[in-house]
Amino acid sequence: MTDRPTTDRAHSRDAGSMLQQAGLRTTRQRLLLADILFGDGMDRHVTAEGLFAEAARRGGKLSLATVYNCLHQFTQAGLLHVVAVDSGRAYFDTNLSPHHHFYQERTGELRDIPDGDVHLASLPKPPEGQRISRVDVILRLSE
Repeated sequence: MTDRPTTDRAHSRDAGSMLQQAGLRTTRQRLLLADILFGDGMDRHVTAEGLFAEAARRGGKLSLATVYNCLHQFTQAGLLHVVAVDSGRAYFDTNLSPHHHFYQERTGELRDIPDGDVHLASLPKPPEGQRISRVDVILRLSE
């Protein structure tokens, strides 16, 4: 997780209005998860399992499947980005600004790299009829 305030939007606004503006119904489960993800105004990288555990610590009564469903709904609504570090591990990122990541393989920690710190000399031309929507660079760290 990062511990810096987000600069591209006001995460600390009311979770209910954030969900409504994203076109999502304000269910009890979504409100709880949105408050955990965005309530303190800090950017975060979470796994579904980590968010499930945090919700349980706050007294939330929801299943892991519900957490996955809500995270995918938040992603489809544009509130989160998915960062797939490998085929079995994905993080959900509250920082929507262009940036890249360091991934510490031993601990599983994912940290932001500011967009300006990575310079790509060129990208391949996408297939006809396609466009590049985003470039994700993950630098894997080991000790």
